[in-house]
Amino acid sequence: MILATALVPLGLIIAAVPENTTKPYKLTAEQLLEEVKSGTQFLQPDEVADMIVSKDPTLQLIDVRAADEFDKFSLPGAINIPLVDILNPEWEETLNQDVKMNVFYSNGTNDANEAWMITRQLGYQNNYVLQGGVNYWAETIMNPQVPPSTSPNEEMAKYDLRKGAGMALGGAAETTQPAAAAAGGGAKPPIQKKEKKKKVQGGC
Repeated sequence: MILATALVPLGLIIAAVPENTTKPYKLTAEQLLEEVKSGTQFLQPDEVADMIVSKDPTLQLIDVRAADEFDKFSLPGAINIPLVDILNPEWEETLNQDVKMNVFYSNGTNDANEAWMITRQLGYQNNYVLQGGVNYWAETIMNPQVPPSTSPNEEMAKYDLRKGAGMALGGAAETTQPAAAAAGGGAKPPIQKKEKKKKVQGGC
């Protein structure tokens, strides 16, 4: 189902992006399809929250929603590049670079994934997508659900990490004992950061 929701925008994007007469596309439709199927563009909220809390200087959050939605709420440090402006030349230097880890996000996943597909078809590097968008962010980071007391220590530790990140990012504090401590755990689950994509050879 996830793949199907990605393939429909992929076809529309390939058909709708105007022909580029000055900068040839770096990926063919087949190459882009392979990347879409791999799902390596997605970053989990836990990974992004960890980078925000640790003030990772390589992180650049890019909100692709409309400006009015961005003004109402945005993730810390995010910049606003609405999806309709993603091909505007003024943003090319931000999107086509090899220093920052750009993370697109929207309310859900679709618009951010479309932004990623457009930039990947153009051969841009270091662009990713926040899995689930701000809706899933609110559910997992800002309002995490306490796991059952019988849950494995790993789940308890993940909850403590999410609760701590949510509080650091403005979420509601709780007075209850941290779940991992109550369960006898306390080890912070490791955050696996994505490796930078290697440049795809060939293509148009």
